Amino acid sequence: MTTGKRNVLKLALLGLAMSVAGGVAQAQQTLLNASYDVAREFYREINPAFIEHYKQATGKDIKVDQAHGGSSAQARAVREGLEADVVTMNTTTDIEFLADNGLVAKDWATKFPHDASPTTSTMLFLVRNGNPKNIQDWSDLVKPGVQVIVVNPKTGGNGRYAYLAAWGSVLEKGGSEDDARAFVSQLYKNVPVLGKGGRDATAIFLQRGIGDVLITFESEVLSVEREFGKGKVDAVYPSSSVLAENPVAVVEPVVAKKGTAEAAKAYLDFLYTDEGQEIAASHGLRPRSEAVLAKHADVFKPVNLFRVNKYFGSLGEAQKVHFNDGGEFDKIYEPAR
Repeated sequence: MTTGKRNVLKLALLGLAMSVAGGVAQAQQTLLNASYDVAREFYREINPAFIEHYKQATGKDIKVDQAHGGSSAQARAVREGLEADVVTMNTTTDIEFLADNGLVAKDWATKFPHDASPTTSTMLFLVRNGNPKNIQDWSDLVKPGVQVIVVNPKTGGNGRYAYLAAWGSVLEKGGSEDDARAFVSQLYKNVPVLGKGGRDATAIFLQRGIGDVLITFESEVLSVEREFGKGKVDAVYPSSSVLAENPVAVVEPVVAKKGTAEAAKAYLDFLYTDEGQEIAASHGLRPRSEAVLAKHADVFKPVNLFRVNKYFGSLGEAQKVHFNDGGEFDKIYEPAR
């Protein structure tokens, strides 16, 4: 073989190698979704559905990884360097925290429909099969001998919504702020241990067998049935509860660094599609689509829901008053000894 032919062959092989390497790099494009604790099963089903949808729409392969924990703990992890492309949280305060730290767009709530919250939920009670303590409403949670399991509101959105739902339940019945403070203070006296996140609280209740009632998201009912089997718990809908919105956002510096902005947006857009909304409904998350919600009326029972801003201004204001260091929660909660 002449030198010229050898050089041509080398160039052809080099071009082939670069093409293969480029194809591998494209195939290995990966998104990381940092999300709240009890959403892991939901996104475990969303991810392969999105991967197929994305392949059909763009012809590109993509991988999606998940990272789960208490919502606020996840937000702090992203601030401290967890390279998540997207965050899917259960409280707006955790997205605002990231926006304040330059990781999420200041106008993140305008980037996607419904204030960038593709699903909602609410807080209800899970009690042991047969409801042996006959727990029907918030007032039953402060009775002597009733142990309540709930997430620490300083580490998880699940816990903040539970706290606000309890406080608001008093105001919904015409009580005063002082009445609400006294009620919530008494409720937390019945809490033997705080969960770090939603899944941790469920483990305390079901695996460790502590407590008579678990305050948690509506979606956790289906998760418990799938993990522990039906008949372990009964769901109790209180007379009122809080509307919990599940906001999402793109982590701007990460997608800029990784070149994943288009894919990250497509991932969050997918949550609003009929397919994404149906998957949400199948996991006990209330879909924004009225048509999909109507199809699952047997799952999403009517309940008197109040928005956070009705009594607390906003989640951000509630954070300052109730959950920041030295706030109302620190004043009323004394860890069990």
